[in-house]
Amino acid sequence: MSTPRFPGGTAVSGLRVYEWEAADGLHGGTPHMHTASTEAYVVAAGRGEVHTVTGQGAQVTELSAGTVLWFGPGTVHRLVNHGGLELTVVMQNAGLPEAGDAVFTFPREVLADREAYDAAARLSPDASEEELGRQARARRDLAMEGYLELVASVGANGQEALWEFQRHAAALVRPRVAAWRRIWQENVEREAELTRDQLAALERGEPGLMHDAALMRTEPHPGPRRFGMCGRLRTWRPRDADPERP
Repeated sequence: MSTPRFPGGTAVSGLRVYEWEAADGLHGGTPHMHTASTEAYVVAAGRGEVHTVTGQGAQVTELSAGTVLWFGPGTVHRLVNHGGLELTVVMQNAGLPEAGDAVFTFPREVLADREAYDAAARLSPDASEEELGRQARARRDLAMEGYLELVASVGANGQEALWEFQRHAAALVRPRVAAWRRIWQENVEREAELTRDQLAALERGEPGLMHDAALMRTEPHPGPRRFGMCGRLRTWRPRDADPERP
């Protein structure tokens, strides 16, 4: 029996935000945006900020334990760690972010070259922890270079500067959309159909899915936390997952 999913294919992970110092003297993660998925932060511990860029310009929002924030596709965001910042991250469209829905704020010349972008975004799967950390930090630093350019450009030229970045992002992910559609159909659409069928069953006065009621518990993936975009990630494994797979 698999772990149940909420409508929208919701995925949950635990995040410890990087403490690496960036070019502007602040400490934190890699600026990026999602092209198709909404994201939420539930702050569990520590202090920090989320820096966002939208059509309304650049904004800084303080984070502390208990803060809950949501933002939709196209919102450029960067987490800043002022001490012990840990979050629960809730993502829409489980499977899409893992398949490349996130686009880093690399400099324009990298965004315009798909091969250069893919090389800069990739972490070597077989690298040591030390090497993965080095690669993740180099990726963060390159994204910071483009992010600072973007913030300055939005300040000088307004919304059009953000739209330019979003157009680059759309061009980068376009070849992946057919695969994303299959993931979406098998995950998000399927779960929405189950809710539709359940409403129909209830309308008939039948229990429907309630016959399958159960309590399930998942276990974290073994080993160290993954190097994510914003920090070290803890994810959980579905009960029916192969125990030999990470």
